[in-house]
Amino acid sequence: MSWPRIALLVAWPLVAHAAAATGSGWLAALAVLDIVLVLLLQALARPRAWAWGVLVLSLAALSWLARSPYALVPLQLAPPAFVAAAGWMFARTLVGGRIPLVGRIAAAIDGPAWEAMEPEVRRYTLRMTWAWALLLFALAAADLAMALLATPLQWSWFANIGDYVVIGAFMLGEFVYRHWRFPGRSKGLAGFARGLASLGRSFWREALR
Repeated sequence: MSWPRIALLVAWPLVAHAAAATGSGWLAALAVLDIVLVLLLQALARPRAWAWGVLVLSLAALSWLARSPYALVPLQLAPPAFVAAAGWMFARTLVGGRIPLVGRIAAAIDGPAWEAMEPEVRRYTLRMTWAWALLLFALAAADLAMALLATPLQWSWFANIGDYVVIGAFMLGEFVYRHWRFPGRSKGLAGFARGLASLGRSFWREALR
């Protein structure tokens, strides 16, 4: 993943939270533009004429959105959609004889291949794939409920800040437990982070096929 895309992804929850806190339509439009750029970044850099056309149309639509009473609606729909999509990435590898996504990640980072792993390790990665899918679907449902029932600021604290805290805490807790449960398999937290960051587009295409 490129640094510009990482910077845009980091900026998204901050700008979205600022928009919810202030009620600014222009900040809300800027947050939506952030996501549009994340999706179009590679095509814009090549460059692709269609991507630039989509960007121009997006800017025109966002200019209208910023002045409308519906400016916060896309922001409130985005977190449950993104988190549910992430949950589906895990869930879809649990059917059809696929390798569970956590198992594939573990094989890519720590080895050995899925087929060569100890049965207990394979069972653990299967359970953790289930756990991630259920956690992410639960967060998506909570995000949507907060968007419908809470104030924009309450929703934003939950969706734009709380989601990341919950996911980060779950990831850290799982790593600590796994490091204790299967000593010697892990390269340490820094090694795990580097390995996760190094998984390229080909890995994810294969894993989610």
